Amino acid sequence: MLPTIIVGAVAGSLVLPGELSAQEWPTRPVTMVVPYPAGAGVDVLGRILSPRLSELLGQPVIVENMVGGGGMVGSARVAKAAPDGYAFVLGNAATHAQSQSLHKHPLYNAATDFAPVVLIADTPQLLVTRQDLPGNDLRDFIAHAKANQATMRYGSAGAGSPGHLTCALLNAAIGIDVTHVPYRSADPAMLDLIAGRIDYLCTIAANAIPQFKDKRIKAIAILSRDRSPTLPELASAHEQGLADFNASTWFAFFLPKGTPAAIVHRLHQATIAVMNMPAVQDRLMDIGNDLVAPERRSPEYLQKFVESEIDKWAAPIKAAGIAGQ
Repeated sequence: MLPTIIVGAVAGSLVLPGELSAQEWPTRPVTMVVPYPAGAGVDVLGRILSPRLSELLGQPVIVENMVGGGGMVGSARVAKAAPDGYAFVLGNAATHAQSQSLHKHPLYNAATDFAPVVLIADTPQLLVTRQDLPGNDLRDFIAHAKANQATMRYGSAGAGSPGHLTCALLNAAIGIDVTHVPYRSADPAMLDLIAGRIDYLCTIAANAIPQFKDKRIKAIAILSRDRSPTLPELASAHEQGLADFNASTWFAFFLPKGTPAAIVHRLHQATIAVMNMPAVQDRLMDIGNDLVAPERRSPEYLQKFVESEIDKWAAPIKAAGIAGQ
């Protein structure tokens, strides 16, 4: 718990002159909607941030898990919420970029139905395999998959989930057609990978690091162009011959469209203060998140970033044959 005098000083600095006073918002608990199950990587991130945000805002920030639609159900709940600051969503590349091309009729327009608050972290996707799959690097994996694709299976946290899209893009990039096994969440998919019932997953680092460190699965590649500071020893797909392949994801806060600028500003500043806490930074890196640079943290940057991400994912999703579900 932060000392009272420090919390008060920080809280006071979060107010825009002549607009919203610290006493006006929030005056009751605030809901952070996490559009994925409890225990998932996104949920872990939200639960690291929520206690510290509660301290700075002076009201509880309650995590609410709302599952469904590859993250769209929970995000839609915030898009349609009253723009009063009492509900915001921890969104990601799936909810605020991929969903716009993956679905014929997405539940919201990610570029226009939200007030962007702050980009928090980038998270690389990893290609991980069962421990006894032949080979230890991406070239070995590709050779094995091309020779055995008719009998192999890959899992994901559900149709349209980030892991599904990433593996589908990976399969298309290396020219294989492997059966997809969707699960209700990331946990049962990982358990079946450990048990050898499926051959590989594409998943965020937070879901894979404990199993990888315990040698229950193998990590083959970071599925991005560059290595991650979180796992510097693991070579990227680009380094291993898959030129310019990049399927990292990211996390950000969004309020409903029309939320007063003063509320957006206060939540933004409180989140920045939390992100700058050394203990939080260490914890986020422990679970596989790469913190974004200060110049990428403004609401204006996040708005442009979301628009660019929607465009970035549209063509490869269509090329992989998984658009318009």
